[in-house]
Amino acid sequence: MDFSLTEDQRELQDAARKFARAELPELARDMEEKDYPVPHDMLRKYGELGFLGINLPEEYGGLGLGHVEALLVLEEFAQISNAVAFPVFEALTGPVRTIDRFGSAEMKARILPEVIKGEKIVAVSMSEPDAGTALTDLKTKAVADGDDFIVSGYKRWTSGGGHSDYYVTYCRFSDAPAAKGIGAILLEKDMDGMTFGKREQLMGFRGIPTADYAIEDVRAPASNVIVGEGGFGKLMSAFGLERCGNATQALGVAAAALEQALAYTQEREAFGKPIVDFQAVQLKLAEMAMKVDSARLLIHRAAANADTQDDGLPTVYESSLAKCYANEIVREVTALGMQVMGGYGYHKDYGMEQRLRDSYAWGIAGGAIDVQKTNIAAALIGRRFNQRT
Repeated sequence: MDFSLTEDQRELQDAARKFARAELPELARDMEEKDYPVPHDMLRKYGELGFLGINLPEEYGGLGLGHVEALLVLEEFAQISNAVAFPVFEALTGPVRTIDRFGSAEMKARILPEVIKGEKIVAVSMSEPDAGTALTDLKTKAVADGDDFIVSGYKRWTSGGGHSDYYVTYCRFSDAPAAKGIGAILLEKDMDGMTFGKREQLMGFRGIPTADYAIEDVRAPASNVIVGEGGFGKLMSAFGLERCGNATQALGVAAAALEQALAYTQEREAFGKPIVDFQAVQLKLAEMAMKVDSARLLIHRAAANADTQDDGLPTVYESSLAKCYANEIVREVTALGMQVMGGYGYHKDYGMEQRLRDSYAWGIAGGAIDVQKTNIAAALIGRRFNQRT
């Protein structure tokens, strides 16, 4: 068992770090202030450098590397901000991976090269007004009509809503109860009947556009079906990697908070000496470091062990452990970072308060913290629990 990175992995990590720290901090600050997504010219630069195709197939322009390599890159971007990292998250661990795993050959050949080059963005649309954690209550329908499907419904909390080009849309293909009738279809932003709502104003996540959208008799070709009726379990299987991506976004925020706290406490003086010389500060820094390193180990274990699985994806147990722990510790680590920085930590100009605000999103998005705990318990017991009775 070797916990060290290979030389190739370190080189990739270094390349991502150098790019992110040289090119993105000023952009990230402006995105936070003005609340806009990564500009298209920067997105194309991501693509040119290969950051949007780390673990995607070489035949579509990707690098064909593993999930650990993808998460190493994602963490470096997330240490700058979740907003500049979001396109990397979506491409390497999010809805693009659903297309890569379940889409037709034609769909993959059409969509993946565009994403890898930084030309197009894919979002996922799952939640509805009455279907969040209880996702199998969703009501959006896709009804066959010749060689097409007519899709109607309403989607909530779509990250990238109104900005992304494609939407992996969970919907019901029949009236079969619960999960049995559910699958996913790819909708496109400019299709007739796609109506996007106002930009949501959130506590954090500035620079990551979030909006509802109404689907009003949208006609999509049958070739846009990603997973048909009865494929809900397949769709959920891909969430092991998404959980690891979510956890890595949280990890990046926590790791950056630790780095900033370490630098600040060695520079800031009180009573004639750096505040790092005070034991109370040392204890807080140690707590932060323990939590950051533990989260990273859980995430990398889940990603590395995916290679031993038949489907090449992280298990529910390991990915839920990683996500749950990272979602919890990022809140604790950023709060400790704010405390050791005092007034500077609370000030908008210094970045720690943004990290604290952003930290709360990841334990809500992609399956809340308590949902991950029920996943963990189910894996330990060996059966799913019916939350409806």
